[in-house]
Amino acid sequence: MDELRAKCPWDRQQTIESLRHLTIEETYELADAILENNMDDIRKELGDILLHIVFYAKIASETGDFTITDVIDGICDKLIFRHPHVFGDVVADTPDEVLKNWDELKKVEKDQQDESDAIASVSKWLPALMRAHKIQDKAAKAGLDWNEIDGPLEKLREEIDELLEVIDYGPRERVKEEIGDILFSTVNIARFMGIDAEEALYNVCDKFASRFACVERLARRKLRKSFRDLTYKELDALWEEAKVIERE
Repeated sequence: MDELRAKCPWDRQQTIESLRHLTIEETYELADAILENNMDDIRKELGDILLHIVFYAKIASETGDFTITDVIDGICDKLIFRHPHVFGDVVADTPDEVLKNWDELKKVEKDQQDESDAIASVSKWLPALMRAHKIQDKAAKAGLDWNEIDGPLEKLREEIDELLEVIDYGPRERVKEEIGDILFSTVNIARFMGIDAEEALYNVCDKFASRFACVERLARRKLRKSFRDLTYKELDALWEEAKVIERE
């Protein structure tokens, strides 16, 4: 990295701000590799992210803000502080006890005075589904949660009913708000069931794309038609056939 910053025009031009969107892209590429369980790609993507960490630290060292050593020392200090059951005399025999301690220590570390501070600390730049999950998780840890799955399911039904009431005659902003409530309630059901809503939607997007491609192939092979030329009845029939093929 020292050589690149000294001799490469592109690398020399980069700033912490200019690298931001590239780092986000690399993180998503790692996420894709993990979901595909491709260990070779995971190794490569981890290398890309490591490069970005070194890059940020190099830029910061040039301005005298921090070095890569400061970054590593900082995370070591944080891990020691948040693992008193390993590096201290606190007892935590289960993963749940560890997470409970972790959350309490995180509040101390970030000077969060109450539960509202903890919820407000969730990054506004996270993907919306992920942000909703984290906010709901913190609210649940504060005591705001359902005892049974029937609770969040009934809440979702209520939100759908409210959308139906305004969808034809309500102002656009009200419709938008009700759709947001439905999405938020759906994430809450996923969280309650221990399911990552972001991952669930990601997988459904893949399923939809695959089914769409199957319908298009069936239309060409069986009806000699393009997708755009299908009637609603033909499309519906082919969609159902694609679902059968998918299950098989």
